[in-house]
Amino acid sequence: MQDTELTAPDKRQDTGKHSGTVQEVSLWSAKIPMIGFIAVHHWFVVKHDSQTTRWEVWQSVGAGGAYCGHLHKDLMEPYVWPHKDEPICHQRWHGKLAIQLSERIEASPENYPWCHVYRYWPGPNSNTYVQWVLQQDYRLGWRAAGKHYSRLA
Repeated sequence: MQDTELTAPDKRQDTGKHSGTVQEVSLWSAKIPMIGFIAVHHWFVVKHDSQTTRWEVWQSVGAGGAYCGHLHKDLMEPYVWPHKDEPICHQRWHGKLAIQLSERIEASPENYPWCHVYRYWPGPNSNTYVQWVLQQDYRLGWRAAGKHYSRLA
């Protein structure tokens, strides 16, 4: 995928929206190098009939794929982690909840309040984004540093 910037809806080059039915939304994580025993990085994978996309916040702006600040779509292949530890799937959603989550994820370039801010601690970071999408529907584990940032902001 060519790098493109996800911007405001009236100027957006890549809407993030996909045609077809949402088949599944899944939540993935992998250990962060050197501190993985206390910290993990989370991301979403959204499967539509015809396309699978990966959504996450990354520490670098415009690191690859389509992006809005630190928020990236398809920075990497959906199930890949560039370090030695294997990714783990924590949850898979189907049906109505998958549709609701995919809509929130795909609208996040316009709605996520911290697209242009990134801090390892106390956030906002990848775990802040994932918890923001999930709201109260699912709670990230103790190694998800930054998951409580929205309460602090």
